[in-house]
Amino acid sequence: MSAESKAMNTSPSTTSTTHNPSAFIARVRNNGELIAAIISGMIILSAWLTEGILSDPATVGLYISAFIIGGFAKAKEGVQETIEDKDLNVEMLMIFAAIGSASIGYWTEGAILIFIFAMSGALETYTMNKSQREISSLMDLQPEEALRVHNGNTELVHVSELTIGDHILVKAGERVPSDGEIVKGNTSLDEAAITGESVPVSKEIGAEVFAGTVNINGSITVKITKRSNETLFQKIIQLVQSAQSEKSPSQLFIERFEGTYVKVVLIAVALMMFIPHYAFGWSWQDTIYRAMILLVVASPCALVASIMPATLSAISNGARNGILFKGGVHLENLSHLQAIAFDKTGTLTNGKPVVTDAYFRSEDENLLEIFTSIERESNHPLAQAIVKYGEENNATEHLDVFNMQDVSGNGVTASVYDKEWKIGKAAFVGEEEAFHFQNGIAEKLANEGKTLTFIADENGIAGLIALKDTIRKDTKRAIQTLRRNGIYTVMLTGDHETTAKAIAKECGIDNYVAECLPEDKVEQVKLLRQSFDNVAMVGDGINDAPALATANVGIAMGEGTDVALETADVVLMKNDLPKISNALSLSTKMNRIVKQNVIFSILVIMLLIISNFLQFLNLPLGVVGHEGSTILVILNGLRLLRS
Repeated sequence: MSAESKAMNTSPSTTSTTHNPSAFIARVRNNGELIAAIISGMIILSAWLTEGILSDPATVGLYISAFIIGGFAKAKEGVQETIEDKDLNVEMLMIFAAIGSASIGYWTEGAILIFIFAMSGALETYTMNKSQREISSLMDLQPEEALRVHNGNTELVHVSELTIGDHILVKAGERVPSDGEIVKGNTSLDEAAITGESVPVSKEIGAEVFAGTVNINGSITVKITKRSNETLFQKIIQLVQSAQSEKSPSQLFIERFEGTYVKVVLIAVALMMFIPHYAFGWSWQDTIYRAMILLVVASPCALVASIMPATLSAISNGARNGILFKGGVHLENLSHLQAIAFDKTGTLTNGKPVVTDAYFRSEDENLLEIFTSIERESNHPLAQAIVKYGEENNATEHLDVFNMQDVSGNGVTASVYDKEWKIGKAAFVGEEEAFHFQNGIAEKLANEGKTLTFIADENGIAGLIALKDTIRKDTKRAIQTLRRNGIYTVMLTGDHETTAKAIAKECGIDNYVAECLPEDKVEQVKLLRQSFDNVAMVGDGINDAPALATANVGIAMGEGTDVALETADVVLMKNDLPKISNALSLSTKMNRIVKQNVIFSILVIMLLIISNFLQFLNLPLGVVGHEGSTILVILNGLRLLRS
């Protein structure tokens, strides 16, 4: 393999393992928890089916096995967190409730409590670990090696060995290894990874280049201006990590509630074991019996089941309809959205330039045929769009093109029909004449945010083609629906002001911010969060990853980069923007069902506790009431499986 190939190619699997070994450990841990929960459930089923067939000690032995296998991971976690935080948690309460059930002879109920909690814990762990894989995906896009130039010679070095002031050679088709400044050569760079712009940017001597961008045509020599760990690319990684480490208000509230709930229940059980004996004259047998019933009926199985089945059902429903949710918290947050920020390229627009207008000085000169034939010799994205337009308009003849030369950053020159032609920007073909062509049509097209490409010969400007990254056919409908629901919309783009303004107006967006780098998008999302309680970000590129992670809900387009898909909380599998409205409706329905379940389960627990205190409730009825409420809330949650 050549030095250039080595610099360009990195094994994703190797990179992921090297840069993010914790992801592998997390997946192994999650699989172990899930397998343990399944085995525990199978043992419980076996014990229940063979009850009365096997001897009592054998049946009890099966239940004890189910307790140990299903409950070990959560018990260990609960004990460790209790020691570290010096505070009790729901894990401990579930263990106490299961042991309490078993201590008074109800092994099945105790084992089922352990099984339900173990299964929900495994699913929760999977959801949390899933969101951390984008870091390794991000690493894959940055070259690990560079060609350093020294005294006319080149040597292949690791990017970490580069120092400020070093010169590196970046050939056509390669990614730039580190941030720097061009000191030799001219080229066009695809900066979509950083700015999101679909049209390559011309770069000349003195221009700044960023790590991770692609050199399209022409070799350049770059002087390093930043160390490899300080590049804009590295900032993106750091922004993603920082945003994901911030806990949501809902998560903080749950953590605070957890300790309080456990303490209240345990205190109530402790009091129940003594006060009735002295205050009401209950026998010690009745007092302990009632305390054990309280420990069983106050366990949070119904509360846990109030959320998880409903959430999983809604997630399954969304998946069937092209909406992928990466966790219940994101699905919950969707119904509370007040503002949505959209990336432009590849999200609101198709991400590929297309020809929108074409003007020629004469229909008799076959200028479109000449234009198309010359552009066939180029691999520039604008050239490809022009060729496609020409072929769609019957310019299919391949004319002989001679002396094709690429004037980097400006355009091309070539000979067709023994005549010299220039194709490129206005400054290349003659700016003053270009903007007077066809009564000044170029200025009007430029104000509409379109990219202009001219063709000229010795007689002057012969033609003009305008290109634009067109909006998706369903963008307007999606934006209109969101605005009808009272949601504020804003577009964040790396494009220039003129282009951004034109696209925003065409889409019907409330507001826009132009010339955004990744850190600018993050700041804009943070500003939105200061004005609105719940903000979503919709994007598709690596440059959107930090903003996706910063928003309350990150939404990625299904055809976007792996980094965006891994970072986002919600993925629109078919790039269908109107699906956002469907997701909002699903979120609203799920939250309504969850509220119903929570209120119902709390009322049942309160009723069981009061009935127990009044001595109307025995243990079998307590278990039936407790487990019955759990089944009912699960069935209510499963209603979300219906489309």
